[in-house]
Amino acid sequence: MAEPAMSVTPYWELTFDADGDVAGPERDRLLAEVTRRGVRDLVVFAHGWNNDRSGATRLYSRFFAPFPELAPTAGLGYVGVVWPSMRFSDEPIPDFPRSVAAATIRRPALDKDTRHALLETFPGRAVIVEQLARLLEQQSREEAELEEFGRLVRLLVEVVPPGPQALFAADTLAEGVPQDEPEMFSGSAAAMCEEFAQALARVESPDAAARFTVPNPWDGAHELLRQGTYYAMKRRAGTVGERGLGRVIGQLASAAPEVRVHLVGHSFGGRLVSFALRGLPEGVRTVKSVTLLQGAFSHYAFATRLPHDARAGGVLQGQQNRIDGPLVCCHSSHDSALGTLYPLASRMAGDAQGVAGGFDVAEGFDVGRMLGVKWGAMGHDGVQAVPGTRAVKLADALRGPLPASGCVNVDAAAVVRRGGPPTGAHSDIIHRELAQVVLAAGRIR
Repeated sequence: MAEPAMSVTPYWELTFDADGDVAGPERDRLLAEVTRRGVRDLVVFAHGWNNDRSGATRLYSRFFAPFPELAPTAGLGYVGVVWPSMRFSDEPIPDFPRSVAAATIRRPALDKDTRHALLETFPGRAVIVEQLARLLEQQSREEAELEEFGRLVRLLVEVVPPGPQALFAADTLAEGVPQDEPEMFSGSAAAMCEEFAQALARVESPDAAARFTVPNPWDGAHELLRQGTYYAMKRRAGTVGERGLGRVIGQLASAAPEVRVHLVGHSFGGRLVSFALRGLPEGVRTVKSVTLLQGAFSHYAFATRLPHDARAGGVLQGQQNRIDGPLVCCHSSHDSALGTLYPLASRMAGDAQGVAGGFDVAEGFDVGRMLGVKWGAMGHDGVQAVPGTRAVKLADALRGPLPASGCVNVDAAAVVRRGGPPTGAHSDIIHRELAQVVLAAGRIR
């Protein structure tokens, strides 16, 4: 049976381009209708990696489905944010149908669905996409071919200054200056491919057998492309949040000042809604809660100072104070995309120590554990280095009440636990309990 277009009403969509420009008619419709439809609490959800509008709508419909029953008298309205991101079709999402191509083609080949998604996400770079696909098919053992692959990945995801996206890549600032791009864009591509291949072997086969095999570096090359693409999505998420969604919320505050806004973001969508706080016009206090579901950005993004570098801080330091309510960060140790692969990809240029340098992967070295403290993600261990942050288990969050302000880490591993390699439980977010967390964060009854 075909799923309905949307499980809840009233529902609006806001579509943004890569530079944060919103589709005007959609924005105008929301501003014109939200008061007339009797909305008191507006839940705004931003997806993370995703291939198309239909996938985003399917996600929103499933996540929103419990809300009317959980808060039957709340006067709820719903917004789905649609922005240009992508996912690789071999990434399993619990409860969602998997691509036929993904089921029949194993990494490192670039299947046709992923190839199409790359062409849609990076228009005008078809030649580069085809060259990447050819190298993945051939799997040459020459190191020069891996270096060429890395060069092409950089060309695929680069932005040309002075476009706005170039300003939104960093999660941390060093003496007020955004930190450099990850080493995967400036170091040896062949070395990064080998390191990614080792990390994947540990994620996919954590038993002893994986310690005595030599990973295929082209598996790592496929992961380098994936992580390079997601770095571009992360950059876009910040752009769309600050330049796009933040401005629209400001316009909504003028058109419907009594409407309470609740921002929800999954993966890079968590970064998007967080950067929306930075884009709010001065004095706007209509955002009553922010809930991050497996947020794919630095756990230090809101920190004033980094524990390992007193000169550096988070790019969003203090922005949680723009919420008239709490910033709730749901995280799970079962998210291998954020527990192992994210910190590996997020290692900054200039860090001369190799990921496996000084450690023996065959003896059980945990890449995520080594890098996670310094380069960890919100969705793996929550907000870090923000004084006063509270930490609770999901069961305690559901019993409530949640704090009325400040940062709150909610360990959601009890439900966010399903999903195969390489991303683990990263997309396992369609749970009634997480809908309850959103309602609790917003004090919606």
